[in-house]
Amino acid sequence: MLNRLLGWFYPSYHNYDPRTAEWFLMSGPGPVIIILAMYLYICTSGRSFMRDKPPYTLRKTMIVHNLIQVFFNIYLIREGLMAGWLYDYSYSCQPFVYSESPSDIRMARSVHLYFICKIIQLLDTVFVVLRKKERQLSLFHVCYHITAVTYSWIGVRYMAGGHSTFIGLLNCFVLTFVYSYYLLAAIGPKVQKYLVWKKYLTALQIVRFVIADLHSIQVFFIDCTVPKSTALGTIVISTTFTYMLASFYVQNYHKSNVNNVACVGVSKNNSSSLKSNKKDFKLQSIPGQCD
Repeated sequence: MLNRLLGWFYPSYHNYDPRTAEWFLMSGPGPVIIILAMYLYICTSGRSFMRDKPPYTLRKTMIVHNLIQVFFNIYLIREGLMAGWLYDYSYSCQPFVYSESPSDIRMARSVHLYFICKIIQLLDTVFVVLRKKERQLSLFHVCYHITAVTYSWIGVRYMAGGHSTFIGLLNCFVLTFVYSYYLLAAIGPKVQKYLVWKKYLTALQIVRFVIADLHSIQVFFIDCTVPKSTALGTIVISTTFTYMLASFYVQNYHKSNVNNVACVGVSKNNSSSLKSNKKDFKLQSIPGQCD
């Protein structure tokens, strides 16, 4: 029934990639829908589940998870480059073909492994819930993970190769740094004090989505057989995530720096008045303004 509904809504739904049809989790949308439904349940009900429980530390578990992700993404970068992007793939227009050549099969398997990697990364949210780090369970966090799983499944199902695999290659490059940061942070306070480059990771992720936009936009201005619907979907998603991350960056780094400078200026120029009026000083030190 679900397959019929999807076929009616999306006429080319049944034109799936025959090379990947029998691969793990690729028989139909059912398994992925169940996984994402469970994920959303954890996102919405996890707080209630942990309400009367102490937060879990999960230090060793997170170290292992992040280490696996670092090596997984490095491996995917290698496979993506060796299967095409380092050699004969075109960065301006790379059409997709259902080819059985060794390089195209290698790329298809890389796309499938990328999809599996996205499913494993859903554990990031499980760790957030179990550690009671509700602040990290942002709209961007949830939307990113859901979109990553959904879009990568569509890629394996319909076009496991071609132009859009550059976006996956780019993501793996950025996530290698992101999970390296998570790995070092999980080791403990002795290392955490040296991790002063968090805002640069956010900036790197913004650059990633901007590059994804530019890479997809160009197919509208050249003679290219890459499906415009695929490129448009990438543009919409990347632009949305760029806006969300840019807003986060301004709110957490730019504004906080401005407020800190303002607070330092107040404390230096009005030290005598602050000493005589502690109430005013407390108002200037409200968390979120000067902290």
